[in-house]
Amino acid sequence: MKTRTTMLKACPPRRRQGGAVLFLALVVLVVMLLVGVSMVRKAGSGATVSGNLAFKQNATAVADLGVEAARAWIVANPGLLNAHSAANGYFSSWSATVAPETFWSGASPAVVNVTSDDGTGNAVSYVIHRLCETPGLAPDNVAQRCVAEPDAGEGSTKGGIDYGSAPSGTPSGQPYYRITTRVAGPRNTLSYVQVVMY
Repeated sequence: MKTRTTMLKACPPRRRQGGAVLFLALVVLVVMLLVGVSMVRKAGSGATVSGNLAFKQNATAVADLGVEAARAWIVANPGLLNAHSAANGYFSSWSATVAPETFWSGASPAVVNVTSDDGTGNAVSYVIHRLCETPGLAPDNVAQRCVAEPDAGEGSTKGGIDYGSAPSGTPSGQPYYRITTRVAGPRNTLSYVQVVMY
């Protein structure tokens, strides 16, 4: 009987692995995770910015409710326009240092609330100033100074505005009124709109 002898070849000794590929893979994985989180945050902030912009545009558009309510009050009350009427949000003289937010602060604000909710969550209110210097005087009084629209036949060269001055003569024309409307909406949206009308 014949026997076979098989010689096993000795394997070369294993080289020690340093783990460089594993370390590199972990670094790439962390970078990819950070990029993914950044993209999710940017997408969320873009939606927030566009949402806030929509709320602001809505608040500005709704300010027309306040302007129209103030105009209607001026037209309906011509006999009350020479004196202050704080209960109606009306002041018969301008203020050189008017800051809109001051009328809505304090215990008893001198504004008129048009609506507390217009259906979209906006509260609308207004305040009116007649652009005349002295309260209690009619616009045609010689002691009064008003920013006014000139009468049609005056032919003014002042760009359509007559600044009537005492004592040179009686101011003529219709005085201007400044209406400041404030809209407080959802997400702390706050919008002020001013309109000058005569």
